[in-house]
Amino acid sequence: MTTHIALLRGVNVGGKTKIAMADLRELLTQLGFGEPRTLLQSGNAVFRSDKLTGADLERLLETETEKRLGLKTDFFVRTPEEWKEVIANNPFPDEARSDPSHLVVVFLNRAPDAKDVEALQAAIKGRETVRGMGRQAYITYPDGIGESKLTITVIEKKLGSRGTGRNWNTVLKLGALVGLDVSS
Repeated sequence: MTTHIALLRGVNVGGKTKIAMADLRELLTQLGFGEPRTLLQSGNAVFRSDKLTGADLERLLETETEKRLGLKTDFFVRTPEEWKEVIANNPFPDEARSDPSHLVVVFLNRAPDAKDVEALQAAIKGRETVRGMGRQAYITYPDGIGESKLTITVIEKKLGSRGTGRNWNTVLKLGALVGLDVSS
């Protein structure tokens, strides 16, 4: 069985699109996935499966979550090997050490073109910095995330891809949950 990390887009934020993590774990169990675990309340799950992978797994989770829980949301699924690469490829190691809550990885459903990443960087009004790496965009928010004009809506529009963000602390916690060495 393969371990998977699943991220749900936009759940339990601002009182909208609510899902209890116990309900998410139960759904994963009902779908036949092994050892479902969740982290925090923001839609992070880890489970084992010998069935589907990649985009097929994402579509199944989206369809079944809507059908069984009445929740329409996007899923972004990565394997531990892919997660290890997310951590290893971080272009902002200094920020990861000094200000991990303001370093965000946006997980995308497809890799953006270099020109799209450049267009996003050009659209930034503040001191944020963006780097694209495969199906992820790494973003620093040195002045904080809450007041930034670089929202998920702007990011998705410029990159031409749906996404969901997790701060570096959460990225490392999920890595640890699947047994990765995240100490460096």
